[in-house]
Amino acid sequence: MKYIPYGRQNIDENDIRSVVTVLRSAWLTQGPSIDSFEKKVARYVGARYGVAVANGTCALHLAYLAAGIGKGDEIITTPNTFVATANAALYLGARPVFCDIRLDTYNIDPDEIEKKITPKTKAIVPVHFAGHPCDMNKILRIAKKHKLLVIEDAAHALGATYFGKRIGSLKSDMVEFSFHPVKSITTGEGGLITAQNPEYNERLRLLRTHGVTKDAKGKNIMTELGYNYRITDLQAALGTSQLKRLHAFAATRRRVVNWYRSELATQKNIILPQELKGYGSSWHLFIIRTVKPADRDGLYAFLKNKNIGVNFHYPLVYHHPYYRKLGYGKQKLPNAEIYASTSITLPLHTLMTRKDVRYIARCINSYFSI
Repeated sequence: MKYIPYGRQNIDENDIRSVVTVLRSAWLTQGPSIDSFEKKVARYVGARYGVAVANGTCALHLAYLAAGIGKGDEIITTPNTFVATANAALYLGARPVFCDIRLDTYNIDPDEIEKKITPKTKAIVPVHFAGHPCDMNKILRIAKKHKLLVIEDAAHALGATYFGKRIGSLKSDMVEFSFHPVKSITTGEGGLITAQNPEYNERLRLLRTHGVTKDAKGKNIMTELGYNYRITDLQAALGTSQLKRLHAFAATRRRVVNWYRSELATQKNIILPQELKGYGSSWHLFIIRTVKPADRDGLYAFLKNKNIGVNFHYPLVYHHPYYRKLGYGKQKLPNAEIYASTSITLPLHTLMTRKDVRYIARCINSYFSI
């Protein structure tokens, strides 16, 4: 059987032509393709502004920085995320505070957030894990009550909806998206921050280009310490082309999910992912959990041996050696620990076939029949 990766980009001839057009143009970076891409993504998600950057980690870093998060501040987030969500706070001297997750969506549990709030808390950073939106109404209410910022990590969630509204259109301060090759659409590497507030928009644009702007005479002047976090016109052109197919990509991902549900419907040794009523997942990942933690590593190894690109998303952030050295070593959040000891990511991407899913399901069923 061919190797089935857990994720993969989908590039067609229109995508290639869009990049070639830019290669033949006068602008490879800081040109019109970037502005066009930003406006199209912002319009799609329902935001007033979009600021494109080199990758999703840059987007998180600039969002935190633009929000004024700094030394001594705390952000409340989930341990079930890629390390960038927390790392971007560390860049600024802030401290990530980890909150337990729900076992139905694997997202941050709003009922646990208030227990983590201290006088140092500056922001709540919910992560729409695997593309399933967090309970944003509860989170926004908590933030308003305690006068906290909300910065959504929507790296997995372009195209996801929350009670009919697209992620990116809610009342959060800023929302971060990623365009890594395994995401909903790709720019190769790339990220984008959306905002409704013009002040955030202006600050993000300044910070992504060294803190350099133009004075009244058109002269470049540096007004604060910024970064070179720019995206290129090549990437933006690819992203614009990919965005045209986002609806089709989403439909294909959902079709693959439905194949999995059908093929694994009678398998009682695993727990399939849920999609709560009123929530529309972008289905970035398809994660199963073994009913018995003792089965997880064996099933993982068995599937790997069958040429299936299973993965783990993610080792809990506070489990990483670096975070243990920072003093998180003794932390244990009950639901997060259950999730971490039972979860396996199955392949899910837009180039998968029904045959691929049948093979994966057959291997899972075979493992549990041994």
